[in-house]
Amino acid sequence: MKPLKLPKEQREAMIREIQEYFQYEREEELGELGAGNLLDFFLTTASPYIYNQALEDCRSLTARHMVSLEEDIYALEQTVHARRR
Repeated sequence: MKPLKLPKEQREAMIREIQEYFQYEREEELGELGAGNLLDFFLTTASPYIYNQALEDCRSLTARHMVSLEEDIYALEQTVHARRR
């Protein structure tokens, strides 16, 4: 899996959120470089787990839709009556 690449605006917003978290929750000041390194660490470490969970959610959703589709197809079947001779 290739590394997750964020658009510049999203990356900057996430860095600011990390800095705010450290400031308000931990009462620590975290610079832009430190927040960026922390973001990179979590993206590298967590993204495969998140990606795999997203795939599992997709498989589950697809399976539910396939069951519904199969029911719809069975509902289209027509009754066959034997012809009398």
